[in-house]
Amino acid sequence: MISIREEITIAAPPETVWPLLSDPAVVASCIPGAALTKGDDSGAYQGTMRIKFGPTVAQFRGEAKLVYDHTSRRCSIEGRGIDGRGASRANATGIVEASGTDTTLLKVEGNFHVTGPLETFANAGGVHLARALLAEFAANVAKLMAAPDGETELPGDDAALSGGKILSRAAALWVRDKFSGKETK
Repeated sequence: MISIREEITIAAPPETVWPLLSDPAVVASCIPGAALTKGDDSGAYQGTMRIKFGPTVAQFRGEAKLVYDHTSRRCSIEGRGIDGRGASRANATGIVEASGTDTTLLKVEGNFHVTGPLETFANAGGVHLARALLAEFAANVAKLMAAPDGETELPGDDAALSGGKILSRAAALWVRDKFSGKETK
């Protein structure tokens, strides 16, 4: 089981950011390679995630159950997914909370477990990869917040999440954490 606990600052007040964060379609649009394929009023959603590692492309499909507490700006998440070949599986749970006054402090805390061919990779670099994904997500949310109504073009579901870009960002975060003493095991 891999655990992550991260805090990200978004340069907008939580009352402005939370409506975006509580819209699963907007959240998916801020994650390169992600697409929301189905949702319902009960908080159950299905989607896909496309990740490119060099010449290899992995296509995951999965489902998540989201439970929102709009008063405290908090969302609990339970999800699971399987790769297109059926060889790797992932399970995740987490809590996302938005707080602050002039800026939003986004707290993400959770656990994930990967089995199958990607298990070794996930265990070796999953925390750093997750941090890099959160940084990419936060940058896209910031673009949405800064743009006039709907004028920002985000990666969308047709763009594959580039393993090279994310891994280089993950490596930079690892080096920063190693020298700052923040490294997570």
